[in-house]
Amino acid sequence: MKRFSAALAILLAIPATAQDKALAPTPPMGWNSWDAYGPAINESQFRANTVVLAAQLKEFGWQYVVIDAGWYLQNPENISMPQALRYTVNLRGQYEPAPNRFPSSAIGNGFKPLSDTVHDDGLRFGIHILRGIPKKTVFANTHIGATRYRASMAADTTDTCSWNPDNFGVKANLAGQAWYDALIKQYASWGVDYLKVDCIANPYKSAEIRMIHKAIERSGRPMVLSLSPGPTPLDHAGEVAKNAQMWRISADVWDHWDKDPEAEWSQSVKGQFAILAKWADQTRPGAWPDADMLPIGQLRPNPGEGKPRNSRLTEDEQRTMITLWAIARAPLFVGGNLTQMDDALRSLLTNQAVIDMDRDSTASEKNTEDGPLVTWTSHSIRGDKHYLAIFNLSDAPVYVDKTFAEYGYIDKAQYKVRDLWQRKELGLVNSFQVDLPPHGSVVYSLHD
Repeated sequence: MKRFSAALAILLAIPATAQDKALAPTPPMGWNSWDAYGPAINESQFRANTVVLAAQLKEFGWQYVVIDAGWYLQNPENISMPQALRYTVNLRGQYEPAPNRFPSSAIGNGFKPLSDTVHDDGLRFGIHILRGIPKKTVFANTHIGATRYRASMAADTTDTCSWNPDNFGVKANLAGQAWYDALIKQYASWGVDYLKVDCIANPYKSAEIRMIHKAIERSGRPMVLSLSPGPTPLDHAGEVAKNAQMWRISADVWDHWDKDPEAEWSQSVKGQFAILAKWADQTRPGAWPDADMLPIGQLRPNPGEGKPRNSRLTEDEQRTMITLWAIARAPLFVGGNLTQMDDALRSLLTNQAVIDMDRDSTASEKNTEDGPLVTWTSHSIRGDKHYLAIFNLSDAPVYVDKTFAEYGYIDKAQYKVRDLWQRKELGLVNSFQVDLPPHGSVVYSLHD
């Protein structure tokens, strides 16, 4: 037993390789199904959103399409009655796509046919999983792959996810590593490029994170590893960055500006300002603190929270949300239904200058608070421009009239200024005057 523990300790201590960092040199961008479809998305709905992303958003940097939780459930409409759920599990004890929802999987290749169509569109394919091992697999005590281990040897039956009944946790032993090795090998055979693992960042499951990372290395297929939900503990920043490319830094973010008394468990857009500021110095190629998806556009037909609706965030709040995520260098994943994307949403998602700020800047930081105003700056990697974002967090309009020198966080007295959202050159200026609506923002690029 001591030899097994020592072997596992060595196995789990191996640091991330250079290949890992190449997986996400810039913050990943894409679309996730949860905000619009919850656990009920089917193949035709997924393909419809993929087609829109490929045709209208791919050229601007959006590239991942992700099927979120519950793809193995045959009756996701019964999600509130766990005892009634019907799971799709193969003879190896691994979940498979529910064939009544994903008919292309019925030929026995899992998500491979669907991922092939995504790759043919020039995009990358992702799925959501819950950490651990299916309870049904443990009760059947299934063999793990071609190893001598069985499911009962890998499962920690004292460890379950508080909000999902599907799985037991996995022990930090050789049987547990064998389970994750076999699981990730399955996903590699499907052509998975992005793996979102849930119920693992909070509560923080250090051993399982490292086992999954090692399993991805062993699979031979690069996969971006995204951990959720948050908040990931800040004191684990160094470790988590060695093992994952994305990790959630807050609870789920939904479409409310301030704290919602009817959804105390969720995070508000306003609440993300302080959270992102704490993580600002942890962003770097291959390691991205994740502020969660963007619940914008049409959250229908079956959103993961609440009733079908247009996002409750105003246009100003949606613009502020994207501006904050972008200047903080957070991953950008749209949650709204892309098949119902209107011109306003399309304009938000195709502003190349704002996207470039997210992908090609460095040293993002929260600089000042001046009453209701919060300012952030960042710098382009090439050093040829600064970015300045000003946010009004109050419920009333604010008029801003400041020189760069008065704020004291810009190197020179005057710059050539471009308003990124207005797509407009403002000329050589030494100050800015702007009316900010409640919860509104502006973002400028500043050139010598």
